[in-house]
Amino acid sequence: MSLLRAEGLAKEFGGVRAVEGLDFEIREGQVFSVIGPNGAGKTTLLNLLTGIYRPSAGRLWLAGRALAARAPHQFAAAGIGRTFQNLQIFFNMSALENVMAGRHLHERCGLLAALARTPRLARAERDCRRLARELLEFVGLAAYADAPADSLPYGALKRLEIARALAAEPRLLLLDEPAAGLNPSEIRGIDGLIQGLAKRGITVVLVEHNMKLVMGVSDHVLVLDYGRKLAEGAPEAVRGDPRVIEAYLGGAEH
Repeated sequence: MSLLRAEGLAKEFGGVRAVEGLDFEIREGQVFSVIGPNGAGKTTLLNLLTGIYRPSAGRLWLAGRALAARAPHQFAAAGIGRTFQNLQIFFNMSALENVMAGRHLHERCGLLAALARTPRLARAERDCRRLARELLEFVGLAAYADAPADSLPYGALKRLEIARALAAEPRLLLLDEPAAGLNPSEIRGIDGLIQGLAKRGITVVLVEHNMKLVMGVSDHVLVLDYGRKLAEGAPEAVRGDPRVIEAYLGGAEH
């Protein structure tokens, strides 16, 4: 079943096409990877899929509903979550509080309830805290729950950002280079985490330069070059495509 579909998707900056004429479909439950050289348009595409950028042309649908004209918070409310290439962490908060902050889309208590400290608010806070601890355990950070975020190692911060994104209960989770800067052991952990997300039924869009990780976890791979689709298909087919080898994979295998 198709979860997200793009048709003719394009983004132009001052006459330069960063993304041009992209057509693709992401099926529910897939790990869908987007690869390409630096400057290929990968992050621009993620920004289009989360409403940070509005397309210059083309259309997007999530589960059959048009998305392209919506604001970023509406993309999030529709079920699209995201992590960032450059960490977006609240360093003055604990790991647990960071994950709880990701739950804000599902909080239903208003200002009056907060001021009056109603039983409903207390229940909501307990539920939010419980869910946050469960997510920290899922990503392997249960031991860091009460630790200040600024005391966590870099690899743990990558996992923390994934846990916070999961707190919003996304149907589609976009991961922007989750393995960047990690050592081999940490990369294996990210591999297992992505597979765990798929087992939970969460559709994943992965942007990543580590080809060993991409080829190991992906169901489908889209290759971009200068904003255009260069190739698309199963990992094995993409790996052997001469155009891809020439443009990107040659000599880049980790």
